[in-house]
Amino acid sequence: MSDQIELSSPPFDSVSQVRFSPTNPDHLLVSAWDTTVRFYDVATNEQKAKIDHRAAVLACSFGDTTHAYSGGLDNGIRELDLSTEKVTYLGQHGNAVSAVNYAREQNALISGSWDLSLKLWDPRASTADVSTHVLPERVYHMDLVNNTLVVSMASRLFHIYDIRKMSEPAQTRESSLKFMTRSLACMTDGKGYAIGSVEGRIGVEYFDPSPEVQDQKYAFKCHRQTIEDVDHVWPVNSLAFHPLHNTFASAGSDGTVSIWDHKLKKRLRQYPKYSGPIASVAFSCDGSRLAVGVSYTWDDGEEGAKTAERPAIWIKKTGDEVKPRQV
Repeated sequence: MSDQIELSSPPFDSVSQVRFSPTNPDHLLVSAWDTTVRFYDVATNEQKAKIDHRAAVLACSFGDTTHAYSGGLDNGIRELDLSTEKVTYLGQHGNAVSAVNYAREQNALISGSWDLSLKLWDPRASTADVSTHVLPERVYHMDLVNNTLVVSMASRLFHIYDIRKMSEPAQTRESSLKFMTRSLACMTDGKGYAIGSVEGRIGVEYFDPSPEVQDQKYAFKCHRQTIEDVDHVWPVNSLAFHPLHNTFASAGSDGTVSIWDHKLKKRLRQYPKYSGPIASVAFSCDGSRLAVGVSYTWDDGEEGAKTAERPAIWIKKTGDEVKPRQV
């Protein structure tokens, strides 16, 4: 397993999100239920900063090279200075913050919450809270590609926004999967997104509403195994598209990561199984590394927590398996 390293000083409790810097392939953020956001240099295997919060952190995102943003169970939105560990409180939602994304061109932070709203923030303004957009349901996940924001909510609802015109969603959709949405990622080419459900299934969706493009969408089963004639099905906890090749990784509570070519509808590789469920995965900006956050994901409740392994963050070097097959 020399193609991967385990980071020293991982979080003490379950990982909520791993996020690479959009400009530096060595820099990684990890938010966790131990109330921390940790900032690592994965090239030197060094924890450069650890920023404590008042409650579990559910989401994190890089802004520029030295700033990050976080949200979690204390409802607050914070700007984190990664060089000084200074924390600036920007404002808050009415319930837990479940997702944060930074739109670099607009210098805007977007947060989603269980309070049935999205908020836009300008961290540089004296009043950072720019606008609030009411939603029909709790926000579970968000992802952003170019100017397109995809928001997944409870009740299997999706809103798709043009972030330059947030007054109303450009599209509203219902999930193509029958069960609760557990993961979401936008395609690198900006043409669509993938979603994963708690019931071992992935859906591939496209933004263009024309019938001929919508006919291309499909769903498939994954993260399943038959053990002694019993079908075991695990949640798809995380999805990530490769920044160069537009293939994608899926990670599940079965402890596996698979790489998929959604155009050919083929699996390119399944990596050797990890020691526990995988909560979150992310590719570095140059696509040379995959961060894998291994930790208990509470699929078996408190009983499972008694025997769960301690969290671990693995950094895996990627190779030809992330490239689409030549047809």
